[in-house]
Amino acid sequence: MQNSQIAARRAAAISRGVGVTTQVYAHKAENAEIWDVEGRRYIDFAAGIAVVNTGHRHPKVIEAVKAQLDSFTHTCHQVVPYENYVALAEKLNAAVPGDFAKKTIFVTTGAEAVENAVKIARAATNRPAVIAFTGGFHGRTFMGMTLTGKVQPYKAGFGAMMPDVFHVPFPVELHGVSVEDSLSVLDKLFKADVDPARVAAFIVEPVQGEGGFYEVPRAFMEKLQEIARKHGILLIADEVQTGFARTGKLFAMEHYGVVPDITTMAKGLGGGFPIAAVTGRAEIMDAPAPGGLGGTYGGNPIGVAAGLAVLEVIEEEGLCERAVSLGNRLKQRLSGLAASIPQIADVRGPGFMNAVEFNIPGTSTPDAEFTNRVREKALERGLILLTCGVYGNVIRFLAPVTIPDDVFSEALDILEAALLSAKEG
Repeated sequence: MQNSQIAARRAAAISRGVGVTTQVYAHKAENAEIWDVEGRRYIDFAAGIAVVNTGHRHPKVIEAVKAQLDSFTHTCHQVVPYENYVALAEKLNAAVPGDFAKKTIFVTTGAEAVENAVKIARAATNRPAVIAFTGGFHGRTFMGMTLTGKVQPYKAGFGAMMPDVFHVPFPVELHGVSVEDSLSVLDKLFKADVDPARVAAFIVEPVQGEGGFYEVPRAFMEKLQEIARKHGILLIADEVQTGFARTGKLFAMEHYGVVPDITTMAKGLGGGFPIAAVTGRAEIMDAPAPGGLGGTYGGNPIGVAAGLAVLEVIEEEGLCERAVSLGNRLKQRLSGLAASIPQIADVRGPGFMNAVEFNIPGTSTPDAEFTNRVREKALERGLILLTCGVYGNVIRFLAPVTIPDDVFSEALDILEAALLSAKEG
C-alpha cells in the first residue's frame, strides 16, 4: 500500500477541517521511530504532540494495558467504579505542586480538562469571568477555543465565542512585549472591562505550546499569583503539553515555586492512550455538586492503567533528568549553527521542550516560509518535525524523552543537514 493511495482516500472520506502535517501513514512505531506503510523509517520529533514522552509502545505501558484488557475495558466510573481510578488520583494528588489536600477528576482530552477546570473555578468562586493570554492554546471546544489566543485556524468561521473571557498580551521580550507591558494591560483591563471581583480564574500555560514554546517569565508568574491572591482569583495552570517530564520536572510549574490552585493535564499522562485530568485544592474541587462533573468515558480504565505505568516509567528511568540532558544537547547544537544559519533568531525551552525561531536575516520579521522549508527538508531525510507560533516561524522539538542516544545523534545530524539545505533554498 502506498501513502499516496491512502491520502487520496482520506481526502474523499475525512473533513478538511482535520488538518495533517505530513502525508506519512504510520504502520508501526517503537520508542522514537515510526515506519510508514511503504516501509520507510522516520525519527519522530513530534511524539504525537507531546503524548508519548515515554516513547511509542513502552513495554511497561503496553504490559499494564494488556493486563487491564484481560480484566475489563469499561464500566463507566460513575456507574460501577474501579480501584485504579482511585489509585491514579492518589498519585496525582501527591505529585501535583502544592502542600495541601488535593482531589482529582479524570476526563478524556486536554480540552475537556480545561472545560472542567473553568466549570470548577466558577462553581468555587461564584464568578463568571476568565482571563487568558494571547498565543495560548487551550483546545478546540467552544470554551477551549475562546480561551485560545490565536484566531487562525482555531476560531475562524465558528461564530461568536463564549462570553466573559478576556485576553492579556503574553510577555515575550523577543516580540517587544515586556512583563511590565503585560501587567499594564491587565491593570487597564481591570479598570476598563472587567471588575476583578467578577474574575473566577487566570489560565496560563507555563510554557506556551502552539503559541511558540515561550516560557512565562518568573517575575510575571510570581506577580500573577500575587494579583490572584489579592483579588480572590484562582490560578489554573494548563500543563496539558508541559507535563510529565517534558520540561525537566514532572510539572513545569515546579520551575517557578508558584503553586496553582488547579492543574489541567493530558497528553503525556497516558503514554499514547486517551486520558486527561484536573487536580486542584480539595475544597475547590468539591465545589460542584455530585453529577456536575464526569463523562461516560472519563477515566477509562485502560487510560488509567497506562497513566499509572507512565508515572512509574518516569521515576524508574529518571526521565526528568534525561529531559534536561537531551534538551541541553539539542540547544547546544542549534546555538552552534546560529553563525551559519542567519535565520535563527532564538533557541529556547526548558528541559526537552525546545524550540528554534526563525526571522528574515537582519530583521525582526518572522520567516514562516524558511521554517516550513526546514520542516520539509527534514521530512525528506526521515525526521518528523512540527512548527508552531502565532507567526508560524517556530519549530518545536518534542521527541520522546526515552529516545536512544544513537537515534538522537542521528536526528541532530539530519536536522543540521535540513537547516543548511533550507538556507540554500
